[in-house]
Amino acid sequence: KSINHGSFIDFTVRIYPGALAEGTIYCPISARKTTTAAEAIERVIERLHLDRTRCYVLAEVKEFGGEEWILNPCDCPVQRMMLWPRVALEHRALSGAEDYRFLLRQKNLDGSIHYGGSLQMWLQVTEERRRMQERGLLPQPDSQGDHADLCHLPELNERSLLDNLRSRFRQEKIYTYVGSILIVINPFKFLPIYNPKYVKMYDNHTLGDLEPHIYAVADVAYHAMLQRESNQCIVISGESGSGKTQSTNFLIHHLTALSQKGFASGVEQIILGAGPVLEAFGNAKTAHNNNSSRFGKFIQVNYQESGTVRGAYVEKYLLEKSRLVYQEHNERNYHVFYYLLAGASEEERKAFHLKKPEEYHYLSQDCFTVEGEDLKHDFERLQLAMEMVGFLPATRRQIFSLLSAILHLGNIRYKRKTYRDDSIDICNPEELPVVSELLEVKEEMLFEALTTRKTVTVGEKLIVPYKLSEANTVRDSMAKSLYSALFDWIVFRINHALLNLKDLVETTKILSIGVLDIFGFEDYENNSFEQFCINFANERLQHYFNQHIFKLEQEEYRSEGISWHNIEYIDNTGCINLISKKPTAMFHLLDEECNFPQATNQTLLDKFKRQHEGNSYIEFPAVMEPAFIIRHYAGKVKYGVKDFREKNTDHMRPDIVALLKSSKSAFICGLMGIDPSATFRWAVLRSYFRALVAFREAGKRHTQKKTGVSRKSPRTPLSDLQGKFVFEDFNLTLHDRITKSLLHLHKKKKPPSISAQFQASLNKLMETLGQSEPYFVKCIRSNAEKLPLRFNDNLVLRQLRYTGMLETVRIRQSGYNIKYSFKDFVHHFCVLLPEGTSATREGIQQCLDQLDLEPDGYQVGKTMVFLREAERQRLQALLHTEVLRRIITLQRRFRAQLERKQFVRMREASVCIQVQMWLYRRCTAALVIQTAWRCHQAREAYLRLYAAVKQLQRISRGFLTRQRLRERKEQQEKLLQVQNGQVNVSPEEEEESPETIMGLDLSTWEDRSCEQRERSLQILSSHDGAVKEEEEGREHTGTTESPSKAHSEPATSIPTSTVVVRERSRTLDEPSQKTTRAKRESRRMRELEQAKFSLELLKVRATTGGASSPSEERRWSVELVPPTTPPLRSPQGTPDSQSSKGIHYVCVVGQFDPELSSRQFGVEVSRLTNDERTVPLVVEKLINYIEMHGLYTEGIYRKSGSTNKIKELKQGLDTDVDSMNLDDYNIHVIASVFKQWLRDLPNPLMTFELYEEFIRAMGLQDKKEMIRGVYSVIDQLSRTHLNTLERLIFHLVRIALQEETNRMSANALAIVFAPCILRCPDTIDPLQSVQDIGKTTTTLFETISIQFSKIDSDSTDFTKTGGNTNVKNVKRHQSKPESGLCFCLRGVVDVTSSMMKLFKSSSASFS
Repeated sequence: KSINHGSFIDFTVRIYPGALAEGTIYCPISARKTTTAAEAIERVIERLHLDRTRCYVLAEVKEFGGEEWILNPCDCPVQRMMLWPRVALEHRALSGAEDYRFLLRQKNLDGSIHYGGSLQMWLQVTEERRRMQERGLLPQPDSQGDHADLCHLPELNERSLLDNLRSRFRQEKIYTYVGSILIVINPFKFLPIYNPKYVKMYDNHTLGDLEPHIYAVADVAYHAMLQRESNQCIVISGESGSGKTQSTNFLIHHLTALSQKGFASGVEQIILGAGPVLEAFGNAKTAHNNNSSRFGKFIQVNYQESGTVRGAYVEKYLLEKSRLVYQEHNERNYHVFYYLLAGASEEERKAFHLKKPEEYHYLSQDCFTVEGEDLKHDFERLQLAMEMVGFLPATRRQIFSLLSAILHLGNIRYKRKTYRDDSIDICNPEELPVVSELLEVKEEMLFEALTTRKTVTVGEKLIVPYKLSEANTVRDSMAKSLYSALFDWIVFRINHALLNLKDLVETTKILSIGVLDIFGFEDYENNSFEQFCINFANERLQHYFNQHIFKLEQEEYRSEGISWHNIEYIDNTGCINLISKKPTAMFHLLDEECNFPQATNQTLLDKFKRQHEGNSYIEFPAVMEPAFIIRHYAGKVKYGVKDFREKNTDHMRPDIVALLKSSKSAFICGLMGIDPSATFRWAVLRSYFRALVAFREAGKRHTQKKTGVSRKSPRTPLSDLQGKFVFEDFNLTLHDRITKSLLHLHKKKKPPSISAQFQASLNKLMETLGQSEPYFVKCIRSNAEKLPLRFNDNLVLRQLRYTGMLETVRIRQSGYNIKYSFKDFVHHFCVLLPEGTSATREGIQQCLDQLDLEPDGYQVGKTMVFLREAERQRLQALLHTEVLRRIITLQRRFRAQLERKQFVRMREASVCIQVQMWLYRRCTAALVIQTAWRCHQAREAYLRLYAAVKQLQRISRGFLTRQRLRERKEQQEKLLQVQNGQVNVSPEEEEESPETIMGLDLSTWEDRSCEQRERSLQILSSHDGAVKEEEEGREHTGTTESPSKAHSEPATSIPTSTVVVRERSRTLDEPSQKTTRAKRESRRMRELEQAKFSLELLKVRATTGGASSPSEERRWSVELVPPTTPPLRSPQGTPDSQSSKGIHYVCVVGQFDPELSSRQFGVEVSRLTNDERTVPLVVEKLINYIEMHGLYTEGIYRKSGSTNKIKELKQGLDTDVDSMNLDDYNIHVIASVFKQWLRDLPNPLMTFELYEEFIRAMGLQDKKEMIRGVYSVIDQLSRTHLNTLERLIFHLVRIALQEETNRMSANALAIVFAPCILRCPDTIDPLQSVQDIGKTTTTLFETISIQFSKIDSDSTDFTKTGGNTNVKNVKRHQSKPESGLCFCLRGVVDVTSSMMKLFKSSSASFS
């Protein structure tokens, strides 16, 4: 990066050492085109203190992990760098795919290169280590040859001071401490150390904990104001071009960031917008600075006791008006003119008659452009800043019109008339109509005011033409007065916008931090009155610095009686007395000369010589030159007395004021008020009385109209009466009245001179600074050529000398800059002191002697304790260690108490469990004993019964056997008798059944169990169907008597078989009549089993996916895969039966890929949107359907839908959003799914990162500030979250509009949706999250209410009218009966038509 543009071109080369230098990301070195790689390596070794015994090489790389090109020792790195793209030279990111760098590598003895790991990995580790150091988790790295605080220099002299600053500057460390004083060296280049990361880094840190920074000073001042409840001020001083304005901007930004804590209220926005506006109208390019402040400003930011900004005030000092009409070489006019000419639109260019800068006399005197500036962008930035401050578009047009009038006024040129020597004329009369149009004055009056003056004598009025030189002076004076009045008006409007009305009523204490950004010390080739006033202001600031640092501190040391050696310093009291101490002060003599009409520049110079000849602080040139020399603290400066008197009494002529007062523009007339505050107050009072009279007149007209009484003559309007009742006797026009009053201004008291006003404002500033605790920021210009990162030793050393930095370092190094009163010391360090230590000198001295402190690092005075910074830090470290020890002790005891309570509870629980287990075991043992005893008794009874039965069977069988044997014998005998014809057998005897014994039918006793078994099988076959009928048929067929019995009893077996066959035919006829019913029941049972299996599968899916956390849902997914095998035929062989198809389910569990999945639930909103679709499709579809069909449904979001339906719809939307038909679902199911989508978001719509900001905004007392804070946090949401949130809020407003029908108010909607879109992070304490429920609900309620109030009544009526039609459609849609179970199975399996009929018939039970 270029540093010099001369014959010797210097560049800053960044070399990344990698693992060779731990903790260092890159090492910047200065090199030229001819600098070789060997020389660059030598400088890196010297800077980083590397091991010189090793060999190093330089490598060029173009991307991470890419090929490295090793440079030869004679190669030139700068020449290689010049071949890089411009983007690579300007933007150096720490990570990226393509990044050009120079790497330092170590070369091994064998010639190979030691790479030492990946550069990208090393950069990440280094960056992580740096962040941990910033957070205090790792110790700060030791300084490598430089010190962040100059008080720590081992050797104190000018050379060591300069070397330390130069070493840090070359490492791009532009900030250095001198105790609590901050030194800033302007690098003339923007460094990336001012982003929000650094704002958080320096929050609530003491000076010295981190690397020096401007943010550290602002943070210390802010917290000191809150802790001590005292006002603070930050004084920024330095030469022109040293970076004071930029430092002020950084301070203001940091102070507002500390106040707002995440969101900016209206006051902070106005403060931030006031800076660019004041810079545009008050800054210009000079020879030393491209953005030099040509005025001084003191910004006082007022705070509440809570630390939030309450208001602000801006005080301006001495605007350089002469720059408007004349600029020195290589300088420009104020920025706003160039912004307007470059950024105005075509319409504005025509309206304001704008031209090119070269065509204006006030702009064409020297240069027009500045390197690197974008005027169009700056104009847009100015427009935005003016809008933030509160300038309306009409006001901005009036301001730009006045600026154009000033430029055209400067183009007016004069010439002498040919026929008269004492009169003049305008060379270019075409400019007059343009100026009169822009100022809205009459062209004739403008011509008269610019060419003649009016003088009133006794009894007559004279009109005298101007001379040629006088006319140019009047023209320039008019332009300067207009611009000065405009600048004062802008400052007044900014202060009015920053004014807090509560400050005028309440008596609460107001804390403030003032930031002084005043013009720096200037020494040009031609120094005039402006430079004289500017340098006098710097003398006063240097005197204030000396008083605070040297004089007051040393006097305090002497009064406290501590041992101290005085340090000499440069006292500039004599120079201040020369300029401002009456009666012989130079300002006083200048005012006297301005009162004499015959005074000249020479008479002024002679008076200076007579009064101050011999004073050591003033000199006069030896040659006859109208100038004098002042010996300032920063050196000698020569001032020319030319125009001193004119600039000191720069008042506009009365006829010019009268001309501007006659303008038709109220804006121009308001600028000409003598006092802007009085003008504004009069305007407010006038508006009040106008409104009061208008209300009274309206009331009278209303009363007359109501009673029927009418006036004969209308009342004269108030505007016609204005001024008429006062001046009607004089018969004067408005212009004549103004002219007459202004022509007699000499009879009134003259206004104070510019020098008197400037001294008064400086005295007020010093009084304000004296009432505050100061912090000093010393800005130093690094080089006079405004080149980036160029350090000029002589220029920097000169600034260090005249600011007294060496003496400041010496007194800070040897002095005691930390002071405590005895009471404050005991109160602050009571933890380190023994108990009962009194706030006395002896007690504190005894306690300090016992601590491990350096003897010369502290002293105890009469009423105060004096500490050096090192001892204070050591005491703070001891205090921190002791407090942590006590905290750990308390935590240990508290945790022990908690563990003890936990142990006692666990012991009691264990005892209770043991008692229960003992009782359980006793009960179990008793049951075992009882069971064994009962089993024993039952077995004994069984054995007795078994023995009795066996005995009975044995007796019965023996009896039957004997009976049969006896009967057989008798039958044989009878048969023989029959055969022989001896016996006749009767039929009754043949049919008689003698098998009876003891009342039992012994012939049927054995067969009775078989018949009962046959009947049970017949009953079971009637319920089990045709398959069991065939089995029972075979069983009945095989159930016959034994063969032996058949052979033995042939006559008896025949009738038995007949009975069995008859029974079998009867049992076969009965199932044949119920075949259809059995088949239907069997089929129904199989379909119910399949339905149960489907429901169980859905439960599995809901358990693994729906009930898990969103992170688990992203990792795992359970999907149902349709079967790929052909359907199987049912056992019945019915091909049309859908239940015969085999339905297979496969659970696929795998890694979830959000890029390839179509999931809609549990996915980041950004993955569901794109450039064409700003709101997720699922959200748009659900909201549109609810608004079309559920807007008038009672309790639309209060009632819940069916759980199975919700799961089914959620799965369907996850599968394919476009193909889902929402008409198949109840409206409450759709509303529940929509709420479920909001709850499943990994990061809610109102994100976790902004949760605390929403809670903090809701904690504001003022409702307007609270609402503004909530909307400012909402504006910080990402585009996807913001678009989705806007759609949701609009939907909720539409729901709330129909509260009379749906019974859903804004409060009810906020209660329902607040947990969905504004959830607390997991890191927050649960008790705190419960306490924040009211705030989160109120946040959403206020957002809905505000949008609700903005809805027009016509649109509301239209919505209601359209909603009535939708209610009918919704009721018609809801009247259709739907089966809950069928819809649950839809999208999972393709069930058969028979199942659909079955489920519809049983929908009530499954629902």
